Amino acid sequence: MDTENPSAPSCAESRVAARKHPNRGSGGLLHDNARHTSHFVVIGNHLAQHPTLSALAIGLGVHIQSLPKGAQVDIKSLALRFPEGRDRIGAALRELEAEGYLRRERERIADGRIVTRTVSCNKPGHRTAGTETPDRPARRTATTTDKPPPRKRLPAVPQPTITSPALLGTALDVLAGLRRRDPRLLLSATDTEHLAPGVAAWLERDIAPTAVRHALTENLPTEPLTRPAALLAHRLAAQLPPPPPFRPPAAPAPQPRHPFQTCDGCDRPFRAPTPGHCRDCRTDLPERP
Repeated sequence: MDTENPSAPSCAESRVAARKHPNRGSGGLLHDNARHTSHFVVIGNHLAQHPTLSALAIGLGVHIQSLPKGAQVDIKSLALRFPEGRDRIGAALRELEAEGYLRRERERIADGRIVTRTVSCNKPGHRTAGTETPDRPARRTATTTDKPPPRKRLPAVPQPTITSPALLGTALDVLAGLRRRDPRLLLSATDTEHLAPGVAAWLERDIAPTAVRHALTENLPTEPLTRPAALLAHRLAAQLPPPPPFRPPAAPAPQPRHPFQTCDGCDRPFRAPTPGHCRDCRTDLPERP
């Protein structure tokens, strides 16, 4: 630390105060200060001049705040460092803990063991329990008012040009079958509802359901999938095949031309597959308006 933060008045100020003191003839405190540029720690007067802490507790508090992260500050280690003995050092540590300068926390480490860590606070009360400090990440305390962080939205998927129940039903069957290819692709109802139109867009482009399923499950990452729906949405959009080529509708088949017949009623020629009456002579046709 290279910021000057003296915990006592300067030399000049002390001399002035001494001249005004009624007992200046008996002598008073003077400071011969030099500015530290390395190997020093800033200690607050609230600790150095604490009104109720014992001298040993203040001294241990100053010593602990000067130690680097990871140093051992248990009773046994401090008793090896100082001559006061375990009982007095333990009592001083309890004083510091009661005033908030020390905090003991239990946490589970990677191998499953539970260890007790000592946290040194150079200004008790300046942070809440959930605030992050340089030596330790923030610890959130669960309450009934806490809300989970909003879930990140899934990437957009292609949309079919025509939505039909049959097409969406086939798309849902494709998505439901993905977990049989890879158990990591087990989707929630919300994720399936988001992905189904993207699968339908593939199906309406003449892509078989088996081909869609293969495109979504081939070459998956080997590491755990934290959010499989996001991966599937990306593949549906990034690998969308082109639409099928335009095929004009087939022309209607030409109507056959029947031979000429002679009407049995009026001898008028007309086309028909068999002999009989022309349209005007037929009685089985509805009357013209």
